[in-house]
Amino acid sequence: MATHRFITPDGVDLAIHELGEGRPVLLLHGFMSSARANWFSPRLVQALAAAGHRVIAPDCRGHGESDAPTDLAFWTPDVMADDVLALAAHLGLEDFDLAGYSMGARTAIRACARGLKPRRLVTGGMGAEGIMSAGPRAELFEDAIRHGASSRDPVMGRAIDGVIAGQGLKREAMLGVLAAFQPTTEAEIRAIGAPTLAILGALDHDNGSAETLADWMPNGRSLTVPGDHGSCVSTPEFRDALVGFLA
Repeated sequence: MATHRFITPDGVDLAIHELGEGRPVLLLHGFMSSARANWFSPRLVQALAAAGHRVIAPDCRGHGESDAPTDLAFWTPDVMADDVLALAAHLGLEDFDLAGYSMGARTAIRACARGLKPRRLVTGGMGAEGIMSAGPRAELFEDAIRHGASSRDPVMGRAIDGVIAGQGLKREAMLGVLAAFQPTTEAEIRAIGAPTLAILGALDHDNGSAETLADWMPNGRSLTVPGDHGSCVSTPEFRDALVGFLA
């Protein structure tokens, strides 16, 4: 694996991890995760590289080895999609694929709605409702990030405390991610023409319906694999679907 740096237009330093050669595939990780945790640890990057892809997996701002600004000036609406668009332009990506999990899926959809045109698109852990509205789930996350074990949901608060400590995250940066959320409309989703595979765990009810998301897309289809929101990305079924769809 090679890691290089990319400076966003607003001056945030991002870590970009790469492995393999061939058709580029850009991987976007989930909230409070990283490229290593989301894509490398389950060996999804390695599987894609073995299948003949140049895998490009950034740590999104606020996560992993990337800068984590705490000033809300760096968390403007749609800044996560802005970073993806700027990185794709910087790398000169034209004939490439795109995959995102959870927050990364939402960001991938936003980037496509903003004009990014991958050959194929894979979304994981995300349904139509989670793309169109952050809703009560974001409010629970904000409360848990702010108050930890003293939040309205102490179990979730303690879990968030553990993730923040384990990943070395900054609470202010995670709140910035939530503040930067920008909804995507049904009309914008329907306008995304790339062949799309929407994968969801059978026990994942966190972000709505992948079937609805796929049905709205002109070239979309959905797939249910074992697991919940946290575990399905590590299943052989998810790996095989991802690699197979991009083959």
